[in-house]
Amino acid sequence: MGKLERLKELEEELRKTKYNKRTEHAIGLLKAKIARLKHELYEGGKSGRKTDGFSVKKTGDATVVLVGFPSVGKSTLLNKLTNAKSKVGFYEFTTLNCIPGMLNYKNAKIQLVDIPGLIIGASSGIGHGKKVLSIVRNSDLILIIVDANKTQQIELIKNELKNSGIIINKKKPDIRIKKKAYGGISIASTVKLERINEDIIKSILKEFKIMNADVLIREEIDVDDFIDAVYGNRVYIPALFVINKIDVMSKEDLKKLQESYADENTVFISAELETNLELLKSKIFEKLELMRVFLKKQGKKPDFDEPLILKNNSTVKDLCAKIHKEFVKRFRFARVWGSSKFPGQKVGINYKLKDKDIVQIYLD
Repeated sequence: MGKLERLKELEEELRKTKYNKRTEHAIGLLKAKIARLKHELYEGGKSGRKTDGFSVKKTGDATVVLVGFPSVGKSTLLNKLTNAKSKVGFYEFTTLNCIPGMLNYKNAKIQLVDIPGLIIGASSGIGHGKKVLSIVRNSDLILIIVDANKTQQIELIKNELKNSGIIINKKKPDIRIKKKAYGGISIASTVKLERINEDIIKSILKEFKIMNADVLIREEIDVDDFIDAVYGNRVYIPALFVINKIDVMSKEDLKKLQESYADENTVFISAELETNLELLKSKIFEKLELMRVFLKKQGKKPDFDEPLILKNNSTVKDLCAKIHKEFVKRFRFARVWGSSKFPGQKVGINYKLKDKDIVQIYLD
């Protein structure tokens, strides 16, 4: 039996197995076997060859990649949101290369990248899929774009992303697996584990041929979280689901669709008619968790025209590093207006900044 046939067999067995206390160990082992086979089928034998036409230099404050099957309106959306000139056509595979554009929003420069349309099997290399998905792995946010009449594509895309090691809208679990030469498997946790136990953990590790390791778990996890940690190459990226072409739907059908996808990560738009594009921009900025910091020179007013853009919870050190690495080396102290206890409070390099803070930096 080939690996693909074996994979389908295991997935069917998993689908038929009802979860309960008696079957949880068997289900955990099934998931581990499925994960190992997927790894061999989709991620094994990666090539180091050049990815001609698929390399994108990251610029700006963040990079957002537009992901979707062909003809869902990615190119039209890119052109509406940025200064890019991505070719638009009413036929599949219009975008053969990666087209970048820059979205300027709330003083942030956000790079949007239109990549070639995915096809089923992209994660296994079909249609340059692995090359395309490698760009997605390096993004700060994913826009999953589907046609309003083909919303079933959302699950298909999520599956392709997961098969290539991309986990969306989920924080990386706090799990450490340290392989060692001998001593067997040692497991420690700082919380009570309700959804996984030591026997399942050991079975998963053995399935991946890990016989000696120290495992430390610092939060509640499940089998899938642990399997992802065993891989060690998973990336965790936020995503927005963009349902396009709502202009071709009736009001009744659109209302039903909105009720079915009523969550904060979904935006309904018409790229062609520019419907809800301002809402989409706002969601992109929010999902990227960006903040603005205004610099102030001694004896002068703050520069409110060109703030520095940082990730939420950035420190004064992050601010200094973004200006120039010498600022970190020569840093003495800073004064902060905004989030500080009082205006112009003197703070150290590890002080956490907030959106719209005003900062004055003192150097040696």
